[in-house]
Amino acid sequence: MSALYDTIGRSYVATRREEPRLRARIHAALGDARSVLNVGAGAGAYEPHDREVVAVEPSPVMRAQRAPGAARVVDASAEALPFADASFDAAMGVLTDHHWPDRPAGLREMRRVARRRALLFTFDPSYIDAFWLTRDYIPGFRDLPGMTLEQIAGHLGATRIEPVPIAHDWQDGFLMAFWRRPEAYLDPVVRANISVFSRLSPEEVEESIARLRADLESGAWALRNRDLLAAEELDGGYRLLIAECADAPSA
Repeated sequence: MSALYDTIGRSYVATRREEPRLRARIHAALGDARSVLNVGAGAGAYEPHDREVVAVEPSPVMRAQRAPGAARVVDASAEALPFADASFDAAMGVLTDHHWPDRPAGLREMRRVARRRALLFTFDPSYIDAFWLTRDYIPGFRDLPGMTLEQIAGHLGATRIEPVPIAHDWQDGFLMAFWRRPEAYLDPVVRANISVFSRLSPEEVEESIARLRADLESGAWALRNRDLLAAEELDGGYRLLIAECADAPSA
């Protein structure tokens, strides 16, 4: 993960800004947790400023983009968190687990260090065909290694799985953020900050973007996706997983 983001993460904060609606969901899910570990923290998006936060981020390029006054950051990996059991009220991760070399171990580590709850914002790969870009333009996405949502939830111990629909004006420019703004994917800066493009072959990316540009110019994209043009949000398979740990207070 560090090597990947040392390469692709240099302009990360240009397009990967906090989305207020996602921030509200994450902070609500943290509940009354006062101490929080942010695993795979990147540049620090979604870290609450009113709690005691420690960040874990292995990439020096990403750590360098953290804002002045951001939470203390530790150079470590998700699979071997350098903290004792139940060291934090909560552990959180945002679109990070698909990059971990040993994803199951990292998910179990998140739960191990959490006293009350562990929460993860992630993607359900069964929704690949819900999004026109992955369905029609980058079929190689299907061949990338991954886990089912059920497997992810099992290793985290999640007992709640909440859908997070993506609004048409979403600010955090991850893969499906521009579902109603297709021209954005023609921008190399936007693509540079979406990791899937770095995991596909340059030839496939170049060919897919050329086809998308042609379809936008001809009107074929708008015709094929006309039902989306008036939609306010899309359920693209993004989910918030919440695991209640042994020390969590009963409801």
